[in-house]
Amino acid sequence: MAASTSEPMPDDRLYPARPILAASVAVWREGRVLIATRARPPLEGVWSLPGGVVEPGETLAQAALRELREEVAVEARIVGFNRHVEVIERDGQGRVRTHFVVASFVARWLAGEGRPGPEAGAVAWVDPEALGARPTTRELPDVLRAARRIWEAA
Repeated sequence: MAASTSEPMPDDRLYPARPILAASVAVWREGRVLIATRARPPLEGVWSLPGGVVEPGETLAQAALRELREEVAVEARIVGFNRHVEVIERDGQGRVRTHFVVASFVARWLAGEGRPGPEAGAVAWVDPEALGARPTTRELPDVLRAARRIWEAA
């Protein structure tokens, strides 16, 4: 959930005055879904869906597809909305350190193999039922189960 690759992550994402809107996308290709490790805080090194912060004037779907291109060099077509995910992290004093509301979409792969970049470390096309010992964002397994149902129905 970092800014576009041309911009550093602004400090206002820590201890925000209000929740920050973001978008992610579960891209499917031959029964596998694309995941990547986060290359920046929060949750650096944890597997998640490609995504990032929505920019002014951008729809949620546009943001999801832009972040997909910028983070992992993959093109896709949105087939549906999955759900929203709230990522709230508190510090030792109970203050809200980060708060993101992520609109998660489902898409079909069009082009690109996926590659690491400034915001995405490792990249993998995986069977969502076989995430194994990979450290993932808390809700990733549930998000992927729901995304698979949407993808299969599309």
